[in-house]
Amino acid sequence: MSLLVVVLVVVVVTASSTSSSRSEAKPRELGRSQFHEGFFFGTASSAYQYEGAVREGGRGPSIWDTFTHNHPEKIANGSNGDIAIDSYHRYKEDVRIMKDLGLNAYRFSLSWSRILPNGKLNGGVNMEGIKYYNNLIDKLISEGVEPFVTLFHWDSPQALEQQYGGFLSNLIVEDFRDYADICFREFGDRVKYWITFNEPWSFSVGGYSSGILAPGRCSSWEKSGCRSGDSGREPYIVAHNQLLAHAAAVQMYRHRYQGEQKGRIGITIVSNWMIPYENSNEDKNATKRALDFMYGWFMDPITKGDYPDSMRTLVGNRLPRFTKEQSKVINGTFDFIGLNYYTARYPEY
Repeated sequence: MSLLVVVLVVVVVTASSTSSSRSEAKPRELGRSQFHEGFFFGTASSAYQYEGAVREGGRGPSIWDTFTHNHPEKIANGSNGDIAIDSYHRYKEDVRIMKDLGLNAYRFSLSWSRILPNGKLNGGVNMEGIKYYNNLIDKLISEGVEPFVTLFHWDSPQALEQQYGGFLSNLIVEDFRDYADICFREFGDRVKYWITFNEPWSFSVGGYSSGILAPGRCSSWEKSGCRSGDSGREPYIVAHNQLLAHAAAVQMYRHRYQGEQKGRIGITIVSNWMIPYENSNEDKNATKRALDFMYGWFMDPITKGDYPDSMRTLVGNRLPRFTKEQSKVINGTFDFIGLNYYTARYPEY
């Protein structure tokens, strides 16, 4: 079976002052021995894209189940994750492929609704889901593959979406903390790298501004065919609640589990690199603003305790505010920061 693997090929060419020597330069071989001991070579996945078995093992529906079935036209080929690559049943084969490739790390996400089918602790814990992830983690470790576990990769429980609007409500902060608590308690003796959220920018903008990701909310002025949502307000609310939920989970992990389990916890953000289209002050300022609205939107709160000044100025009262206590708590809520990088952009004033 296929397993998504990102392979990085680096060619290093010795610089020279003559064109002939440049054309004759040969690439140096890049081997594993050139990386320091402890360097991780890994691959990654997300629960909805890989697991399948959406109606098996006690799993409850997520917003992606609803989104793909109600709006198949928003998926390029109209597909869904009902089966995906069936990793729920074939995880042993997946891990064997990782081992054969020489990988020593695997970043995967947990399905919130597979662990808490109703999204809330008082709705009951699904022990079949716990068993599945225990089996996966144990298999990875037995094959020398370090598990990096993401708690949230855009697939919040549909039950919470229906109950109070999911991440549009700050009620989700407590429910996410309860979910994280279960995960730390059940898996933390073996999982030493925790990621609270994967690309909160993508979830906020794709799910609540452009509507191309679940739950598919957007304004009609943003895109024709949008019937619900507020692209000018909702992304900022959703991002704010993700940051508060992240801080709550990190604070709890540090107070209850980290001392004994000796793990690390962080967050994975995404950002393009921004390069001024022209070397003008206007384009340079536009570039800084572009970085603030992607990189700084999440990096500034966890390193400074608040959003970038440019966001405060341009978004105004549509941008939520942290209380003094929230600002204090969120600042420094990471042992490491993951950065997903895909491309660059050239902002122009």
